[in-house]
Amino acid sequence: MSKFVVSIEGLTFKTIIGILEHERTSAQKVTVSTEITYSKHDDSFINYAEVTSLIKEQMQEEKYLLVEDALEGLCSGIKEKYLEIESIKLKILKPDILDDCVVGVEVFKIY
Repeated sequence: MSKFVVSIEGLTFKTIIGILEHERTSAQKVTVSTEITYSKHDDSFINYAEVTSLIKEQMQEEKYLLVEDALEGLCSGIKEKYLEIESIKLKILKPDILDDCVVGVEVFKIY
């Protein structure tokens, strides 16, 4: 049995996320990256196109307050769709929220 890592880097889109007043009314750019480790069984695989769609749709529907809550929700949603996942490393960056840097949060979950 082989282990594989699906890598998605630089998935960029606009969404409502954050606790500041202007973050609740105007969509801002976020960049999401993930590494998903899984063991391949028979015909199973992780469809990275589906994962990118799931991330974008879930973030745009949920309009999370905290980046940490978005990370937890996304990990749960991805794991629910792909039971063969063994670990998920997921990072959300907010490149435009501060003038002098890019900020974000990352989580690593082992199942």
